[in-house]
Amino acid sequence: MSDLAISIQNISKVYRIDPTTGGAASRTLQEDLVNFAKNPLRRTTSSKKQEIWALNDVSFDVHEGEVIGLIGRNGAGKSTLLKILSRITEPTHGFADIFGRVGSLLEVGTGFHTELTGRENIYLSGAILGMRKAEIDRKFDQIVEFSGVSKFIETPVKRYSSGMAVRLAFAVAAHLDPEILLVDEVLAVGDASFQKKSLGKMSEVAESGRTVIFVSHNMGAIKNLCTRAVLLDGGKALVDGDVDHVVQEYLITASEKGEWHTEIADREDRQGSGALRFTGFQLRGSNGSTVEAAVAGEAVEFVLQFQCNSEKIQNASIMIWLRDAFTKGLLRLGTELTAQSFNELPQEGKIICRVPRFSLRPGRYFIDLGADIDGVKADRVIRAVTLDVVGGDFYGSGKVPLHPNDGDLLCEHSWRLG
Repeated sequence: MSDLAISIQNISKVYRIDPTTGGAASRTLQEDLVNFAKNPLRRTTSSKKQEIWALNDVSFDVHEGEVIGLIGRNGAGKSTLLKILSRITEPTHGFADIFGRVGSLLEVGTGFHTELTGRENIYLSGAILGMRKAEIDRKFDQIVEFSGVSKFIETPVKRYSSGMAVRLAFAVAAHLDPEILLVDEVLAVGDASFQKKSLGKMSEVAESGRTVIFVSHNMGAIKNLCTRAVLLDGGKALVDGDVDHVVQEYLITASEKGEWHTEIADREDRQGSGALRFTGFQLRGSNGSTVEAAVAGEAVEFVLQFQCNSEKIQNASIMIWLRDAFTKGLLRLGTELTAQSFNELPQEGKIICRVPRFSLRPGRYFIDLGADIDGVKADRVIRAVTLDVVGGDFYGSGKVPLHPNDGDLLCEHSWRLG
């Protein structure tokens, strides 16, 4: 007997966009009439429709009990695939065989009605998500306790804060009990403590033996929850296999396509007062010249260009964090650690951090930048730069550990008989 849970065979999905309407091509008479009313001369201009392939000939199998991470850039086709597997939309070509009851956590809050109470919405949302009334009755107390809104369970949802509504919606969806669970980026809901609890709940689901396909941009969650990963890019399945390997391929693909190459000065997703802002970054090698990658065991300089937006800068602290693909912190460099805070800075200039012997093994890493002025956050740029590290003779022996299980840090050491 086969242990297949899902078999995806050559699935493609094309959307046809009508440039005369600015949206998807109409498929009903009503839509045609509405579009004609908006633009009665549209057929005299251009009736050619653009085709967008959200998925293009995707095939892979999922076995019972597997927890698969589906990763890729925005627009790669991840959510479209889950909607097809959830029967929300149909594929243009291909098919999927699904063996077992399917539960979907695609859009948290589906089915909530603002005029109904929290209790009523639990039953309504649960029914939409495929739960029977007896099942909701049995899990009602668990859902309410998990959500943390027990005091307001008889209150109409329209009076909830957005955070309360999201927590209740996730609590309902997370307590589904299907054989196959499809999860689309729902761990980013609520505050930090609730996100931690949500991740814990998803870990329970993953360890329960149920089959899970999990979409997320959180590489740490992918690593912690999944036993296998599939990389989608441009609607195609590029890589399928070990989580660490697939994530590294994703980072290479994303970097080549410029996902993290936005100039630091143009980054709008930064935090802080703006009294000091990072405007550029440069990597220098042991001889002081600009390089594309750091060499393990050799000197490296991080050159941070900055601009001050305050007349007087006092007690400026500068920080650099080096992280792996899963956002785990590997190394922190900071002026406060070396007691070298800057009491005066020009309006613009460069701050240089020199590392005499770089101690990360070969691989791809990310650099976060931070600046505090007199203890107040002035600038934070997350994933400001991708950093490639190439092999060097750190130990003077011609040996450099390359296997992930050997760790990320290189350390001077010696051996002797006692």
